[in-house]
Amino acid sequence: MGSVPEGPSAELQAWTCAVCPAQGLAPGRFDVVARPGPDSRYEPAAGWRVDLSTGAPTCVHPYRVGLPPGAYATGGVPLPPRAAQPPDPRDLVLPDDPTLLEAWFVAVLRDAEPDRMRAALARAEQVAGERFPGRTVVSAVRRVMSTELAG
Repeated sequence: MGSVPEGPSAELQAWTCAVCPAQGLAPGRFDVVARPGPDSRYEPAAGWRVDLSTGAPTCVHPYRVGLPPGAYATGGVPLPPRAAQPPDPRDLVLPDDPTLLEAWFVAVLRDAEPDRMRAALARAEQVAGERFPGRTVVSAVRRVMSTELAG
């Protein structure tokens, strides 16, 4: 695998969640799992999710970081080139946790055909607004729009 850079790129920071280890660490310095679950939790002192059994920084959204699930930091899995990853179908279900709302918007938009993105965003905003306060929805949409609708 060679030398792993210390920090992330600005591009990676823009594409990942605010609490993703990719905000402060380069790929290869954190593990990636298929989705959020009971095996990882947000660790406020670190500023990102950690795996409960290994303590390793853990990304829970492969489709955002552009890497398939793998034990890159803890298992020495060779780091593949970053590439688009499809959202897990379970990530297309509106979460109950507002900290996962941004990732849900990204999953919905990445699942939409390019010519349907605006309609998908409008529908997602409506659905999210039925569960979360408007301020929470707008905050999530603002962060997502700069990366998802820019291309």
